[in-house]
Amino acid sequence: MKPSHRFFQNVQCEYFPCHQGLDPAEFNCLFCFCPLYFLPDCGGHFILRSGIKDCTTCTRPHRPGGYDEIIARLRQEADRARAAQAPATTPQRP
Repeated sequence: MKPSHRFFQNVQCEYFPCHQGLDPAEFNCLFCFCPLYFLPDCGGHFILRSGIKDCTTCTRPHRPGGYDEIIARLRQEADRARAAQAPATTPQRP
């Protein structure tokens, strides 16, 4: 894949590829730190170790299609946050 706003690769990184099991040619480094990490249920494969997520086995942000999955989930969370902050509206009586 070639670099774009959806794909970036840093083959000179000392940790590349930081997760095993993906084709290095398709390994996406764009989300080096997953933006979904802060969510209790991020949808990825992680292990809790003393309350800290260990995402070593998760390849979600790095695989093909990962960008679209992450962006869709971020939009969903933003919509949820906006809805939670919206003032409750009282139905108008006729």
